[in-house]
Amino acid sequence: MRQFVRQLGVETRGKGLYEITRPILEWVAQLEIETGMLTVYIRHTSASLTIQENADPDVLLDLETFFARLVPEDDPVYRHTMEGPDDMPAHIRAALTQTHLAIPLVDGAPALGTWQGIYLFEHRRRPHSRTVVLHATGA
Repeated sequence: MRQFVRQLGVETRGKGLYEITRPILEWVAQLEIETGMLTVYIRHTSASLTIQENADPDVLLDLETFFARLVPEDDPVYRHTMEGPDDMPAHIRAALTQTHLAIPLVDGAPALGTWQGIYLFEHRRRPHSRTVVLHATGA
């Protein structure tokens, strides 16, 4: 069993879903692991990860619209407001989604479905530098 770790930097331009599938696939292809497990982990509390459809961009827009309606900004119930009106909603959105993904490695590649892509889901309005840790194990 071998293990590999890499950090992937992702620059966001504000709220939205940013596909990070390609650099992950390229990295895994270099590892020469036929069977194993890939963990994708984000080191932030106001952004998250998701696997979603990567064919129709309306899916991503609908997700953003849904989360904006589900967790509105400027809600007077929030006590944590020192970092701006989008910060507490970003934490809630991240709590409702995922900080890590576990993806099987089969035949040397992540076992993603035909229409699946890996996305960083930025929940803050302004641009951020995000770090995603990739950890692969296998043989």
